[in-house]
Order: sequence, then C-alpha cells, then structure tokens
Amino acid sequence: MMTPHISDLIIYPIKSLKGIHLSTVDVTNRGLANDRRWMLVDENGTFISQRKHPSLALLKQEIKGNEIHISHSQTGEELLDFSMEEPNTTPFEVTVWDDSCLAKPVSEAADTFFSDYLKMPVRLCYMHEDSNRQADQHYAVSEADQVSFADGYPILIISEESLDLLNSKVNEPLSMNRFRPNIVLKGLAPHEEDTLKEIVINGLTLHGVKPCARCVLTTVNPETAEKGKEPLKTLATYRKTGSKILFGENFIPASAGQLKVGYAVEVKERKEAAIQ
Repeated sequence: MMTPHISDLIIYPIKSLKGIHLSTVDVTNRGLANDRRWMLVDENGTFISQRKHPSLALLKQEIKGNEIHISHSQTGEELLDFSMEEPNTTPFEVTVWDDSCLAKPVSEAADTFFSDYLKMPVRLCYMHEDSNRQADQHYAVSEADQVSFADGYPILIISEESLDLLNSKVNEPLSMNRFRPNIVLKGLAPHEEDTLKEIVINGLTLHGVKPCARCVLTTVNPETAEKGKEPLKTLATYRKTGSKILFGENFIPASAGQLKVGYAVEVKERKEAAIQ
C-alpha cells in the first residue's frame, strides 16, 4: 500500500482569495507561513468572504519577492501589489466569527482597490506579530495555540481519496480548490484523515483536533465565481451528522517546522471518526 505523503501545499495569504500552491513551506504556530495573515473587513471591522462576495474567487494572488501581487484570474489584468512587511499603521479591532483581535491597515491604495472591486467600503488588514488570536479552545490542545485569520484552526488537511470518493458520486468532477485545504495527502483511505489524532511529518507533530464543517463557500465555482448546489447536495447524503456536513480535518501544529511536497506522513495516534 502507498505510504501516505503530502501531494500539495496551499496558502491563502488574503483570506477568501485564490490559493497559492507551493512545493515547500515553513510552519509557524499560526499555521503555514503567510496563510491568511491578511483579511478584508467591512466598515465595522467584520471579515468578509466568498460566502457573500463570490467574486473574490476570481482574484489571484502571487508572492513575488517581498510583495503580494493581485490579478484577475480570467483576464490576467494586474490589479494591485503591496509589501508583505508589517505596515507602520495603527492597529484596530477586527472580528472573525466569534473572535476579536487587533490588525493593522495595509494601505489606502489597497482599501480603494478592494472597495471599488466589491462596490462597498472595505479595508485590507494584516495580522501583525503582536496580535493574539487563540485557536478555538473547545478543541485546541493548549491555551497557547494560535491561529491566523483562518476560520478556527491553523491547518486544514484533506486527502485526495476523500475527493475521489465525492467525485465518484457527482455528475461533474469538483476540484480540491473548492475546499481550500492547506495540506493535501495521498495514500489514505477516503476520509481517513478524520481518524488522525497525531501525525508526524519531517519531525513536525500535528494534532488532529476537529472535523471541518462545510458551508456554502464550497458551492462557489473557483474558476467562474458562480454558485451551485454541489458539493453540499451530495455530501449531505453521506457526510452529514446532525446539522453539519463534514469534509476534511482541522490540525494544530505542536511547533515550528518545514513541510515539502512528497514528505511521508507517520501516524502516531488515531481516534474515532465523527462519521463511521
């Protein structure tokens, strides 16, 4: 049987924009380096995402040197670039779901671009090093566990086999991009990631803490920004428990480290999956 290993690594520097596929990435206590360290917020400081603004799916982000470049995925038009350095601006309070923390505005130019694009006043903000947002303590390993602007936990892992099973049940194949994982594994049984309580990759320990409940964001086609009924319609037939539809597992890193596509996964401890 194939040894479980990493087949893809993805970061989403600005929350809810397109992901960046990497061959190697550093891991910090907040998750993969540069993952969801930037976020768009409305006038009240509340995060915005593809859930209500699907056109964000068409914004491609690239890291070039020490800058992030934004372009339109369909036209190729270059739209914005800004420095990845911590802005020298005054922090303000922002909200991600039930959490509040401090973030720094990036620039007026970034605010203007995104406000024009979304046709509403928004600000682009950065989670600076001194900003503190705890991982959801209902499932976190310790009080010291932190998270970026991700929904709740630092790292989301999904196996290729889980997607293959889903695609065997839908009319048109769906890409992994819909589910926005950070680490994609290959060599597991479908949804075996749900059972991984502790794994080690390249000396880095990762704790599987909670299955990922999926929302309408997964119904946004990442190539066209159009909404549909899949994958939630099909997932509801075999991945539903109570009112939640599960796909993927949230993980918390025990320390800093480095991951690379191809690295093997050593399973140290298992747990019972939420859906049998």
